[in-house]
Amino acid sequence: VQIVESGGDSVQAGWSLRLSCAASGLTFGYYTVGWFRQAPGAAPGKGYETVAEMSGVSDGTTYYPESVKGRFSVSGDSAKNTLYLQMNSLKPEDTAVYHCAAQQVGASGYNYWGRGTQVTVSS
Repeated sequence: VQIVESGGDSVQAGWSLRLSCAASGLTFGYYTVGWFRQAPGAAPGKGYETVAEMSGVSDGTTYYPESVKGRFSVSGDSAKNTLYLQMNSLKPEDTAVYHCAAQQVGASGYNYWGRGTQVTVSS
């Protein structure tokens, strides 16, 4: 299984970005999928914040924390087996490494993770 994120960039506050997450070896539609971010300076493997979750690529139930609700949107393309995170009205506090992950049905946590893509927002 391989999950690869892309689309990270350095932008100014107020701009938009769309992150992509492509998977091989699994079909997103059969998993709960999510986007997480790790703020600058966090210890490896620590300090992850959920920014979006979706129960399957076929536009299932979504969840957003208050910090991004109304600005971020998760979606998927089943044909491309790709997940997206549309981020609008970006703020400096959105600066982080963004990771995509997939959770197998019945698993207690996210089984598969990508290495992440850097998003930097300057004021």
